[in-house]
Amino acid sequence: MGPAFASDMSSTSLSGGGSLRGSVRVPGDKSISHRALLFGAIAEGETTIEGLLPAEDPLSTAACLRSMGVGISAIEAGSIVRVQGVGLDGLKEPKEILNCGNSGTTMRLMLGLLAGRADRHFVVDGDASLRQRPMARVARPLAELGGDISGREGGNKAPLAIRGKELKGGCITTPVASAQVKSALLLAGLTANGPVTVIEPALSRDHSERMLRAFGAELSSNPQGEKGPSVVVQPGSALRGQQVVVPGDISSAAFWLVAGLLVPGAELTIENVGLNPTRTGILDVLEMMQAPLKVQNQRDVAGEPVGDLLVKPAELKSFSIGGELIPRLVDEIPILAVAALAAEGTSIIADAAELRVKETDRLAVMARQLRAMGAELEETDDGLVIPGGQRLQGADVDSETDHRVAMSLAVAALVAEGETHIARADAAAVSYPTFWDDLDRLQRG
Repeated sequence: MGPAFASDMSSTSLSGGGSLRGSVRVPGDKSISHRALLFGAIAEGETTIEGLLPAEDPLSTAACLRSMGVGISAIEAGSIVRVQGVGLDGLKEPKEILNCGNSGTTMRLMLGLLAGRADRHFVVDGDASLRQRPMARVARPLAELGGDISGREGGNKAPLAIRGKELKGGCITTPVASAQVKSALLLAGLTANGPVTVIEPALSRDHSERMLRAFGAELSSNPQGEKGPSVVVQPGSALRGQQVVVPGDISSAAFWLVAGLLVPGAELTIENVGLNPTRTGILDVLEMMQAPLKVQNQRDVAGEPVGDLLVKPAELKSFSIGGELIPRLVDEIPILAVAALAAEGTSIIADAAELRVKETDRLAVMARQLRAMGAELEETDDGLVIPGGQRLQGADVDSETDHRVAMSLAVAALVAEGETHIARADAAAVSYPTFWDDLDRLQRG
């Protein structure tokens, strides 16, 4: 059967009943792409980045860094990106407002990067969606180290002004397990006048720690700390430019993993996927669901484990997730909601209130859009209850401008009866610019 796929820039129509076959290489990991640019900028010498994600969020980070005097070559698919580092304290005061676009990672990490730039003044802003997202979770702990960040709603909402100060060391206990908060504090600690310790309620992604060590920072981690997982950064070590190879983003691979399990007759190989244990919560849940995934060609690239994933259709069981697993798969919950509809039994997602302050309120949006396709599910304060064994009907749905929702709805459409029309499908470009092209190619088999 040929592809049943029609698209213009902003909306897409998909029909169920086809299949997916072939291999796909998902875009570079977004978290690692941001960090390679940031750490390369404050290192000494040149950093080369292969496989950097050429999507809107990392482009926002690059644009902010260029405004402060960092040389960064053009970012295009397939190109090697060169970053000319300015050293730990070489960032210049920008003439313009630093525009973070729709990228919460850019804004939160910029706060950490810039708080310690003594005698310099910065303003960070973003689009309408980013202006609604909470920033005090970073601004408050930075204030404990001597940072001076002000803005709307008591410094919680952008636009935010940062008055660079010399920061002091200290021990910060974060209220949420967030790699963005932790990374911002580690960046601030690089130029503080004493060590900075970050203690989390649960272990969040550790890309910053792995990469900072590779660049030459002095860090020690204790995942089993008495008060919670902790990491200490000792200030003063110069960072040195590195050659970084960015692995494929498991959050992008997740859409193909679930599609390969649900679409009849599918057979997909997802190549070069990052398998960092702080990010592979999705694989743990799929194992819980008794999905027969195969990991092939495992290897290590620049401190990050990588492999190829092979997936075919299977009968899935329901899952129940919460607690410390959630930070390891927070971005995959929209697509797991689609998988849950097809599973045997009722699936429960709890402790995921964090999803209410992403690009959209992802719990509400996924519940609303899947209901439009005839699904029955219950939204709770911090999660979803999803009965399995449901058949979806084609319908008019809307990404509501959220990239992960757009791609989750595409997978739902592939297993629905009839045609689904996805409005604002172009939102997928935030993290996966070639998603619709890859889908078209895999449908053609």
